[in-house]
Amino acid sequence: MTTLAPTVDGRIIALAHYAGRSLLEGVLTRHGLTFPQSVVLRAVVLAGESTGRDQLVADVTGSLKTDASLVCEVIGELTEARLLEEDPVQASRMRLTDVGRRLCESTTAETAEISARLYAGVPAGELAVAGRVLSLVTERANAELADS
Repeated sequence: MTTLAPTVDGRIIALAHYAGRSLLEGVLTRHGLTFPQSVVLRAVVLAGESTGRDQLVADVTGSLKTDASLVCEVIGELTEARLLEEDPVQASRMRLTDVGRRLCESTTAETAEISARLYAGVPAGELAVAGRVLSLVTERANAELADS
């Protein structure tokens, strides 16, 4: 009897997401970070280690599908922990501190090792197809959220 691969649906996507997120949160917990804090720090890294505060709030609010007040609270936590700071030249911008940069580098390296193990042996073509499908699902879900 031939076993068929599961069809991608919301359940399969959610199971993969939560399994991977659990591994990520294990890394973050060891470093004293929460998931939302890591998303804020990562957004700053992706913006070139400095970004406008309003843009940061908008980016993270959109990524986490959460309220802007929660994101502002997280930015406050990271600033208090001296991982993030206002840019002294332009106070409307946020940037990583040296400690924040090192923490991001460390957690990124650890999670990259986990990702390498998780994706090992999966053909590049299949990863590309999965990426296109998940991007399309995300785009459609975001469009529905915008309409609601």
